[in-house]
Amino acid sequence: MKVLNSLTIMIFTLLLVGCGEGEHDDIRKWMAESSRDLRGRVPPLPELKPFPIVAYEAHDQMDPFSANRVEPEKREGGGGAKPDFDRPREQLENFPLETIQFIGVVTKTKSKVRYVLAQVDGVVYQATKGNYMGQNFGRITEVTDTEIILKELVQDPSGQTTDWVERRMTLQLQEGAQGKEGGK
Repeated sequence: MKVLNSLTIMIFTLLLVGCGEGEHDDIRKWMAESSRDLRGRVPPLPELKPFPIVAYEAHDQMDPFSANRVEPEKREGGGGAKPDFDRPREQLENFPLETIQFIGVVTKTKSKVRYVLAQVDGVVYQATKGNYMGQNFGRITEVTDTEIILKELVQDPSGQTTDWVERRMTLQLQEGAQGKEGGK
């Protein structure tokens, strides 16, 4: 009985092996035909043209990368006005002058002091003559009903000196949503 079982198992195995061999012949044949004409082709590298050698003949001229060319010649200041970097900064100095809107003036009746109402980003600030405003060390010198006059300290716009220069700026009263700040 053992021999019969072993013989039966071997026959079934041979039948299965015989049936399975030709199953993927069509795929193997197609793969062989498709890959027959495929060859790796790498195009040749382009020919490199040599660059002409050019001699540097400007050694006696100013170096275009030297610090002297980048920075203008600095002269010592003439002792003019300079900002006080040690004083505590005021609230309105955190904003550029262009973003500050002059929206009104309030006058205290007893002391006759005029207070400026300035608005930045929806927040209303109060300042008076002598307070600072803007990011260029602008100090309020005069307050009228229609404008704020400031004296700003900026470094020499020409860049030729390290001097600080005073310039006069004005902020016009904003009438409704219109009105602009102006300079000089």
